[in-house]
Amino acid sequence: MFVTCWSGSSKREEFDLHEHAPQEWKPTYAAITAPASRRKLALDRRTGAPTHRPSMRSCAVFLLLLAIKTASRLLFRVRLEFVREVDDPWTGLRVVALLNHTSLFEPVVTAIAPNRLLWRIAAHGVLPVADKTLARPIVGRFFRFIARHVVQVTRQRDETWAEVLERLHDEEALIVILPEGRMKRRTGLDLDGNPMTIRGGIADILESVPDGRLFIGYSGGLHHVHAPGDRFPRLFRRVRFGAEVLDIPAYRRELRDRHGPEGFKGAVIEDLTERRDRHCRLHSFPGPGNANPL
Repeated sequence: MFVTCWSGSSKREEFDLHEHAPQEWKPTYAAITAPASRRKLALDRRTGAPTHRPSMRSCAVFLLLLAIKTASRLLFRVRLEFVREVDDPWTGLRVVALLNHTSLFEPVVTAIAPNRLLWRIAAHGVLPVADKTLARPIVGRFFRFIARHVVQVTRQRDETWAEVLERLHDEEALIVILPEGRMKRRTGLDLDGNPMTIRGGIADILESVPDGRLFIGYSGGLHHVHAPGDRFPRLFRRVRFGAEVLDIPAYRRELRDRHGPEGFKGAVIEDLTERRDRHCRLHSFPGPGNANPL
C-alpha cells in the first residue's frame, strides 16, 4: 500500500507503508488497509506518521458515561473500599468483573471510577449483554451505548460468546462482565428460582487474556435502590462496593498449579464464589435481596 504525504517544503512524496514504515507503525498497517468503514487513522501533519483518532462512537459513549457518573454522584452516595491496599488499582486492567448482580442500576458504580477508566471503556471496552436485556425497548437502547463494543450474548456457548473472545485479541481491550450471567431477585434466587452461581465464561476470558490485571467488584446489593420489577428507583440511598485487583497470569498460574489445566474452570468458579460470599456480605445492606447469595 502506498501513502501520500508532504514534507516540510510541501514536496509530495509516496512510500510503501508495508515495506518502508518504521517498526512501530507496523501494528497500524492492518487498520489502514481495512475497509473504509473501519479506518480510524490519519497522518500526523508534523511527522507524517499514522495516528489514531477516536471514533465518534467512542466520544459519544464517553460523554454518556460521564453523564452517568455525574448523575450517580448527585443522586446516590457511592462508596468503594478495597479488600487490600494496591498501587494505582486502575492501571493495567484487562478484565472488570462485578459480582452479586442485583439490579440494572449497577452503572452507578461509575461514580467512583476515574475518567481514564471511563475513556478506556468508551474506546476499547467489551461488554457482553444478555439478548433478553437488549431486547427491552428503553433499557436495551441504553445498554447498547455504554461501551465501545456491546456484544449480544445468549446463555449458550455459541457464536455470540465466540465473538466476545475474539474481541480480546485487541491488546487494549478491556472486558466488563457480570460473571453470574443473570440478575438476583428479592428472594435471593434468580428468575427461575435457582441459586446464583458463577458461570464458566469468566474462566474462558481469564484463559484468553495473556497479561494484565483483573478488577473484581463486590456489590453490596442494590435492591434498596431498584430491584427487578420495581417501576422507579429510590434516590439518595447509600451504595457500597468492595474491590480487589489480581494479576491475571499469577492468578491463572496459582489455580492451574493446584487443580491442573483440566480443573481450571471449576477452580475459577469455586474461588470467585468463595470471594463473593465472603466480601459481598461485608458491604451489603439489610434485606433478603441484598444479602449474600444462597
